[in-house]
Amino acid sequence: MGSLFVKPKPEVHQQKKTTQPKLLPLKQPKDSKIKRTRAAKKIQALWRGFLVRQTLLAAALRVWVIQCWWRSVLHRQVLKRRLSLLRVYVIEEEAAVRLQAWVRMWNCRRYFNQVCKTLCVIPSVENSLTFKNDDILQGQYEVVSRQPEFHIEILSI
Repeated sequence: MGSLFVKPKPEVHQQKKTTQPKLLPLKQPKDSKIKRTRAAKKIQALWRGFLVRQTLLAAALRVWVIQCWWRSVLHRQVLKRRLSLLRVYVIEEEAAVRLQAWVRMWNCRRYFNQVCKTLCVIPSVENSLTFKNDDILQGQYEVVSRQPEFHIEILSI
């Protein structure tokens, strides 16, 4: 089958053969341009990496400063809370010690009053005790030789 359109054959120009080596001026600049481009890309990548590392380092330092500050704030809050709890504990302990002292004093006075009521009370100026500190125990009482002895211990914190 034939085709209606036939492509003409291109004409071939034959060059003269020369003995001089042929220099490729276009090829050398392409290679050097590629090398320059690669070198520029490498330099840019290194510089961008340096900038990123510097930025990350600065950010990390800022974060570290903020974290140190926040930890000190939390530490101060814990110390304040601990101090307030210690104050409450000391107040409660003092109140408990005072209450115990008052109860012991009350028991001693009650026991002493019972003992004084059971003993024969004869006012005597020579052998007498005078209590001036308390309204309940005011007066003079005779000291009997077979009187029970009181041992009072004062405990302090």
